[in-house]
Parts: sequence; structure tokens; C-alpha cells
Amino acid sequence: MRPIWKGAVSFGLVYVPVKMYAATEKKDVKFNYLHQKCKNPIQYRRYCPYCEEEVPLEELVRGYEYEKGRYVILRDEDFDALPGGDGHNIEIMDFVELGEIDPIYYDKAYYLAPAGGGEKVYELLKRAMEESGRVAVARVTIRSKVSLAVLRVARGVLSMSTMFYPDEVRDAGAIEEMHYRVEVPEKELQMAVNLVNSLTASFDPEKYTDEYRHALMELIQARVAGRQVAEPTRPEAGRVVDLMEALKASIEKAKRERGRQAAGEAPGEGEMEPQKSRRRGRKKAAGEG
Repeated sequence: MRPIWKGAVSFGLVYVPVKMYAATEKKDVKFNYLHQKCKNPIQYRRYCPYCEEEVPLEELVRGYEYEKGRYVILRDEDFDALPGGDGHNIEIMDFVELGEIDPIYYDKAYYLAPAGGGEKVYELLKRAMEESGRVAVARVTIRSKVSLAVLRVARGVLSMSTMFYPDEVRDAGAIEEMHYRVEVPEKELQMAVNLVNSLTASFDPEKYTDEYRHALMELIQARVAGRQVAEPTRPEAGRVVDLMEALKASIEKAKRERGRQAAGEAPGEGEMEPQKSRRRGRKKAAGEG
């Protein structure tokens, strides 16, 4: 991995030189837009309709539209002069309990690694946070944007997640549909709690996969190879007539799935055999052809 930012974490009078690395990456399948007629990729141009010419990057400036068609121009030196605009410091403001932070505030995640001989002070901060069980709320500037952030110890390193400011989080009370009034019978509530308990497990991120992306790549690879792709069977979504019956059925289904997992059988393995056989038959037929 390559660092995307260099600076220092500051708390009190202590400075920890660090390098920042992106902790996550999007694995979305990317597509190009093609001209349907000739199948060539279309081009996106920075074009000025007034000058009737393409504009190179070095001639672009940032403008804030304060009235329709009227702009205030800001340049790099303007951003550097703002508070926190130097972009080389992660300023710790408070140490708090991680459970006090609502996950809705989290934005992007990064790893922080020691830089410039700062291994000792980096380890000191890391161990102090581990011993105290606290995380740090900080202020950081990345690409001219000043963000809140939370620093914590994760996977053996200091990690940092940028955060939204409170005024950037929308008020759930503004959702009109949430102003409802209903009564939930105690028996139905207890059944729902039982269903939650039957589906409760330890969090293991490795067991969750992007099935849509895998199926999409299988489709693309099959098209490249000139093969047809078997469509997976999908259960029909029946209309729920009795909520209690639906809860009972859900609990029974969860118990069956738990039993299969305990026996080392993949969820739904038995039901998928006919489809697997058909798929193998199609692959065999494609190979013979």
C-alpha cells in the first residue's frame, strides 16, 4: 500500500509522526459507457461553452455560486490560510468511550503507521489507548476539507475514521412515515424477540460475501467465453397473512439453518442440489459442443 497523507498526531505537547493509508477499497464492478452504434467508449471533456474550447486542469479554479451565475473564486492559498488548513496535523481533542459514538457519524476509514522515526511515541499512544480502553476524537484536514475523526486501536495499528459533523447528519424525525402510532401485543413482541435470539451469532465478517458481485462477474466471464448462464431460482415472496405464523415459521427456519451449520452443511445445501445438477449438465453440454 502507498501512503496518501503524511503528518502528525498531536495530543497535549506530544507529536506522533504518521503516514496515512486507505483502510478500505471499493470492489464494485466498473463499466464503461459505449456508443451503442460503434461500441467505442464515449469521452468526457472539460469544455467551456463560452470560449468554445476544452479547458486543461491547470486553468481550473474553484468557484462558489452565491447568486445565480455569480461566483466567488477561491484559490489554494485561500484554503491554506483557514483554521486547520495546513493539512499536516491530526489534533486530538478528547478521549471518549467507543460505545458513546453512534456509527451513523462514521465516513471513511484509514490506517495510521509510524513515520520518520516515530515508532516509540506511536507505540506509546497505541498502548495508552489500549490500556485506558478509550478512543480519541480528533480534527484532521484532508484535501482542504476539515473533518472530525475518531482514532482507535484496531488490527494492531492505529486506525482513523473520518466523521460527519452533527449538522451533516439528517434528522430522522423529518421522515413523515415515522410519525405512526401502533400497538404491539406482548405475545407478538416475545415471538419477535425469540426470532432475534435464534438468529443471534458472533460477528464473523468472513462469512459475509458480495453474492451480487460474484454472480455479476460469473455472468461477464460466461459472456466472454460465449456460454449461457443458468439463472438461480428465487423463492416466491408470499403475502404475509398472519404475523404470528410468519414469526413461528421464521424461527423454525432459523433453527433448521443453525442445525445445518452445526453439521457442517452449507445453508440451503439440500435444496440446491437439483439446480447444481442442472448447472453441471449445462457446463458438460457446453464442453461437448
